[in-house]
Amino acid sequence: MLGPVELDGDHGPVAVGAAKLRELLALLLLSPNRTVSRDRLIDQLWAGRPPPAARSTLQAYVYRLRNLLAGTGGTAVLRSRPGGYMLEVPESATDVERFERCAEAGRRALDSGHFEEAVDAFQAGLGLWRGTAFAGIDLPVVRQQARALEDLRIEATEQCLSARLGAGQHEAAVVESEALIEAHPLRERPWELLILALYRCGRQAESLDAYQRLYRLLDEELGVQPARPLQELQQRILSGDVVLAASPGPAGRPAEARVPRQLPASIGGFVGRTDELLRLDKLLLDSDGPDFEQPGAAVIVAITGMAGVGKSTLAAHWAHKVAGRFIDGQLYVNLRGFDPGGMPTDPVEAVRGFLDALDVAPERIPATPEAQAGLYRTLLAGKRMLVVLDNARNAEQVRPLLPGGPGCLVLVTSRNRMPQLIAFDGAHHLGLDLFTDEKARRFLGYRLGPSRVAVESEAAEAIIASCARLPLALAIASARAAVHPQFALRALSEELHEANSELDALADSDLDMDVRAVFSWSYETLGDDAARLFRLLGLHHGPNVSTAAAASLTAATPRRTRRLLLELTRAHLISESAPGRFSLHDLLRAYAAGLAERVDTREDRDAATLRLLDYYVHTGRTANLLVYPGTPDMALPPTDHGPGVRPESLADRAAAMAWFEAEYPSIAAAESHLSGRFDLHVWQSAWTLHHFLSLRGRVFDLIKTQSAALAAARRIGDAAAQAYSHRVLAWCSTRLGRTTDSRSHLAHALDLSTNAGDLAGQAAAYRNLSHLAQRDGDSDEALGHSHRALALYRKARDWFGEARALNSIGWYHAQLGDYVQGRRFCEQALRLCLELGYTSLAANVWDSLGFIHHGLGDRDQALDCYLRARDQYRELGDRFFEADTLSHLGDLHRAEGRTEAAREAWGQALDLFTDLEYAEAAQVRTKLTELEANGSAERDD
Repeated sequence: MLGPVELDGDHGPVAVGAAKLRELLALLLLSPNRTVSRDRLIDQLWAGRPPPAARSTLQAYVYRLRNLLAGTGGTAVLRSRPGGYMLEVPESATDVERFERCAEAGRRALDSGHFEEAVDAFQAGLGLWRGTAFAGIDLPVVRQQARALEDLRIEATEQCLSARLGAGQHEAAVVESEALIEAHPLRERPWELLILALYRCGRQAESLDAYQRLYRLLDEELGVQPARPLQELQQRILSGDVVLAASPGPAGRPAEARVPRQLPASIGGFVGRTDELLRLDKLLLDSDGPDFEQPGAAVIVAITGMAGVGKSTLAAHWAHKVAGRFIDGQLYVNLRGFDPGGMPTDPVEAVRGFLDALDVAPERIPATPEAQAGLYRTLLAGKRMLVVLDNARNAEQVRPLLPGGPGCLVLVTSRNRMPQLIAFDGAHHLGLDLFTDEKARRFLGYRLGPSRVAVESEAAEAIIASCARLPLALAIASARAAVHPQFALRALSEELHEANSELDALADSDLDMDVRAVFSWSYETLGDDAARLFRLLGLHHGPNVSTAAAASLTAATPRRTRRLLLELTRAHLISESAPGRFSLHDLLRAYAAGLAERVDTREDRDAATLRLLDYYVHTGRTANLLVYPGTPDMALPPTDHGPGVRPESLADRAAAMAWFEAEYPSIAAAESHLSGRFDLHVWQSAWTLHHFLSLRGRVFDLIKTQSAALAAARRIGDAAAQAYSHRVLAWCSTRLGRTTDSRSHLAHALDLSTNAGDLAGQAAAYRNLSHLAQRDGDSDEALGHSHRALALYRKARDWFGEARALNSIGWYHAQLGDYVQGRRFCEQALRLCLELGYTSLAANVWDSLGFIHHGLGDRDQALDCYLRARDQYRELGDRFFEADTLSHLGDLHRAEGRTEAAREAWGQALDLFTDLEYAEAAQVRTKLTELEANGSAERDD
């Protein structure tokens, strides 16, 4: 298929002479090993205008094609199926599949820093090409696939050039980059590779000259400058950067950084599980052998046992031991299946975290959970990846996270024996029991020193008995003994025995084993402030807590809080799961929460919770305004935070987004647990997340948080807050094409805002109604809604809202063909944006002005406006409006006769809309289809 379509027979190529026969073969090859309906084949073969005898003619073509396939020695077989036909093609029988495998092998080698191996793999794949894919076949659906394959070819060529640079083959990279540029002069990546290759060849002047050639080309053809990475590369070359001249990989960025390495830290001195480690080693060895019983599936190992028995410790230790065998990286997630707060990690959230770890750009992540899971499995296909799913509740929580093919190994830890995972998913079971007496003695001997244990063997046995041979309890007990080497083990064992007796009446049947005596023994050694912090950490419901959040929880300074957290870490009561972030074992979290109930008053606990929520709301409010400047403030503005609350001051937008990424799971968990008790903060925290979630494309997460916020606003009886949540939910519904739901939400929002006397809220509802009217094709109604919004915003003295309404009015005038009036309103909006520093809306105004100048016939000005809008949206990370502007840019290119530029812009827009699963994708897809149809008609003429 990578050239004219040919069949490769036993004695050489088999000619496929008739054009319709080649077209039929091409259509079947687009869907190998899948049934293609007769109706679809007929529709495609005759472009929707089939002859009267189309069905019998198709049967005749099928008969002739079967005879041709027989001449290939049975490599491919065409079978009849109910309603259609299926072309059975064995694995690696097509050059497309072989090319994709070579390219994937090249990418893996490139990511691992094996540059010469990567060059060989890419070259092998590129050598399969014999010209344009599906050459000579003009069916639109086939040409679309041919373009996609050509894109993959160019991408593989660029990656091959990157590998050449990493391997030091700079002269060869220069020659191949020039050839690629000649074929695709407006692609910036080949220019970047050429400039870097020339510089590494010691040809600095030619390297800078190449940059100037690109600068002039882009300026003349598109009126734009080279992208920022190229500008930065030029500056480094001008400064004679010696690191750039010698560094491996493209533009000096080590490829190894893209490999995820998420394993938690492994403890030193791991003892007591030799047999289990040997069994895991054997499973790994067998899985690589030819006789492995499931060669087409990922290897799954379920490590099960009671709480505190050491499942996670074993998994982390062995994972580190074999990590080098998994060259594509290691993924880890704590599924919190038995969290005492009852909030297991949603598999959707876990998949999203894996996509982030796999370096998938936010704009490429689909909106729906199903599509995200599919992308995750696609990315792991053919890779050697180790996936650790820690603390799983059941098979249902695990299944969405399983890779779909061989090469990966999955470690699952759980208190549940996972019978369904074993029975239906082929998991290997490894059960962990308590330590034997001998293993427990070895454990203590390693931690405390064998001589100390030997001298006081009876006391050591007593400590083991009090800990019930549970590894978690033994670790905590030995930590206490280790920090007091001068204490006799007998004295420590007596203290532990006394603590155990005091807690006998408090045995908790919900715990697998009541080891609170051991916990209390360690807890009693803490200073008062550290003990209080430990108790209050039981009130925090997220997977981990930052130092800043803990400081507000306990009303201490961050510096003091850090010292207290380290004291808890030394006592093995918490662990530092990531720099500056701390987590508790489930048993310890339950113990801490129980202590807080008994020791701290309800007033003290509520005050700590309010401080924590104030921290999230006030820091989130700052972060939200950095993420999306000009956003309307809260309908329920936060009061001044109380004493002891320490909101963070964030430096810039990047810091704000990073804070949201880290804290979103904790904020969402707090919303879930505290609804009905702290409803004001529940609504406010949801407000802070609005733009972060929308920019990240997490529409369903946004619906979840705003639904909780709406319920909270109803309970506190605040109409303005309810209206705001209804407007956000309307926006979500519109993005998903659910316009009936959108209208219902906006009707509620308008009624609530009117009753509350909220002028800005009413204006916002009218603006949203104008968007819906435009979607229905009624620009007159949309214009009327926007004028109502403008009057209300001005009455409320809301300048940001006024700018939004002015832009909307200008846009709808343009939609009605009144471009002069539209320009007047949009230019007012732009001036107001510049005065207010409202950069997010300014991008929207530039897009409107692009459309207006296009309508006025000023195409150069229109192009400049669209490119400004596109660049600003990319900088903001606003994928939806970037796609919208790209769609408009494609319209401009098409009107100017720049077919390839239009196809590229619409293709980028379609990718974004499709990934977001927004309804606008259908409109762009129609434009591309019409473009292809017109191009085909022009060729026929």
